[in-house]
Amino acid sequence: MASHSDTLVVFFGATAGANGGKLGSDEREIILLVWQIVDLHEKKVGKLQRCLVKPDTLELTDQCKEDTGLTLDDIVKAEPLDKALQQFQQSVSSELKCLGRSSYTLCVNSPLIIRQALHPEASKKNLVLPECFFTFVDVRKEFHKCCPNAGPVQKLELPSMLECILYKSLLKSHAAWQGEPVHYRKGRALVTQSCHFLFLDHEFSCVETVKYKFDSGTCKTEPVDSETVIRARGLPWQSSDQDIARFFKGLSIAKGGVALCLNAQGRRNGEALVRFINSEHRDLALERHKHHMGSRYIEVYKATGEEFLKIAGGTSNEVAQFLSKENQVIIRMRGLPFTATPQEVLSFLGPESPVTDDAEGLLFVKYPDGRPTGDAFVLFSCEEYAQNALKKHKQILGKRYIELFRSTAAEVQQVLNRYMSTPLISTLPPSPIVSTRDCVRLRGLPYTAGIEDILEFMGEHTVDIKPHGVHMVLNQQGRPSGDAFIQMKSSDKAFIVAQKCHKKTMKDRYVEVFQCSTEEMSIVLMGGTLNRSGLSPPPCKLPCLSPPTAYAAFPTPPAILSEAALYQPPLLAAPRPPQTTTHSPAHALAYYPPHPHLYMNMNMNYTAYYPRLPHHPAAAASSVMPQPGALVRMQGLPYNTGVKDILSFFQGYQVSMCGGGVALLLHRAWVC
Repeated sequence: MASHSDTLVVFFGATAGANGGKLGSDEREIILLVWQIVDLHEKKVGKLQRCLVKPDTLELTDQCKEDTGLTLDDIVKAEPLDKALQQFQQSVSSELKCLGRSSYTLCVNSPLIIRQALHPEASKKNLVLPECFFTFVDVRKEFHKCCPNAGPVQKLELPSMLECILYKSLLKSHAAWQGEPVHYRKGRALVTQSCHFLFLDHEFSCVETVKYKFDSGTCKTEPVDSETVIRARGLPWQSSDQDIARFFKGLSIAKGGVALCLNAQGRRNGEALVRFINSEHRDLALERHKHHMGSRYIEVYKATGEEFLKIAGGTSNEVAQFLSKENQVIIRMRGLPFTATPQEVLSFLGPESPVTDDAEGLLFVKYPDGRPTGDAFVLFSCEEYAQNALKKHKQILGKRYIELFRSTAAEVQQVLNRYMSTPLISTLPPSPIVSTRDCVRLRGLPYTAGIEDILEFMGEHTVDIKPHGVHMVLNQQGRPSGDAFIQMKSSDKAFIVAQKCHKKTMKDRYVEVFQCSTEEMSIVLMGGTLNRSGLSPPPCKLPCLSPPTAYAAFPTPPAILSEAALYQPPLLAAPRPPQTTTHSPAHALAYYPPHPHLYMNMNMNYTAYYPRLPHHPAAAASSVMPQPGALVRMQGLPYNTGVKDILSFFQGYQVSMCGGGVALLLHRAWVC
């Protein structure tokens, strides 16, 4: 390991894009390395060395050309990064040998070249960096320790630091460098400042390190500083905590500081909360907004400590005991038979994938009443055993295929917390409406599937679909979830569709079709879950206007619009006729009055409501103009639209404000 009192190697670099305080923020590659050796004992400096680096993308920004004085012709014949690093090692080793030295410490003017440029690029290119790049000293922090009144560390620049500590003769030398490229000048200034520290017998003590590997583990339930947490969005669903740590390579993530977020169905939703060791590293992580993981760009935002603890905290004694073993690789198993025993799971994994402590390394996920969920977590002592286990993905145990994924300690806690807090279906308030099984659920739809694809899939059974009976279930990001519900004219029609269309193919994917009830459909559309373990209601609900179709799972007032009056083309806003004091009994109120059983979950699985199916016999019945008190649906509203904007749009028309008048839902609105 490099010594901190032997020899310094002053190191500097530049990328093909932004440099200075924004170095590394635009994901551009390194094109220049500059270094110089400082003998700490003899108080001498070596020759200033420079090495050009050829990036994979041969493109330089105008600012880069101005800062470095380089052109494409200069770098097109240069060596790639791995060869440049070899040249750096050989040059430094040769000079050290001449000086009779055996070790050195890297000295930089800013950690950006190490943390934001060199380590991320080496990680993407699968390069092994020399050990010296994992330990370094930052001359700005050393200066701030000597001159605390000079200003914040982040705002310290070499010229201002030189003016504070150097003699006039040295300042004249600095002025003589002005004809050189900026990175030569900065390199010389950095060496000059380092030498001055040496003349004052300064001891370099602010040693920074870069972690070789992310430490997975459990998250303590102590308060988490919000200035250390970010939210990463757009992650590939199969990403593990190690993949996320690799994306943030060069920055120090706290132990167990990666928490993968799950959706209402217990599946990863492409988001993660990441906790860093301090605010400095969090701020550097924010600079990686829209950097790439493979072909996907990742969005990085600020988050709070409460959000992190909500996902990663709350460990039960059972989970704490399971995760108490250090340096274990965690695999999640999904789809296990409910009767599966620990011995059957161990036999399924086989001798090539020995589980840590046998059955003690298995954690079965259960509901509060003890029923199995079909999920389990497994511990392996090394990466090799985990890789062997992952080869069993989608192999058969009993009569079921089993899915295996990499997992994290935070995901173990999150899954256990989710299932242990899931209310049983018996906790739902009793409904006076008897639900009939006149619906079918389509599961496993291609994410690109649309209404036309579903109608083609249904074939001759399309004529048995109720008007507006196709509901595409979206996830909480507004994207297709792969599920859809279809309301049929009768339970017999639903039964026939489930029998004849089950596992038919749509766009090279087989689609599962199940008969279900209106109640089950309603619960899912309102944010609940429906799986092989039963029906779970949505989380805590807030009273508000009901979404259209007045789901049968919840009692509705008798004065409710008929379906024909409810679903009208979106541009039927006609001026109201003169208002009368009485209405025909057929003209029902056009709004949903507040009612204790009408709810909308703020985390609901938003549903796309489609117009009446084409060529349906009943289509003509709903083509009448709305009567006084009718609803009008607006689609395609801007996301920042407010109630005032909608009222302004309908200027000259009378909008009823009884019971709310205007209901905003996602980017749609219902106007009464």
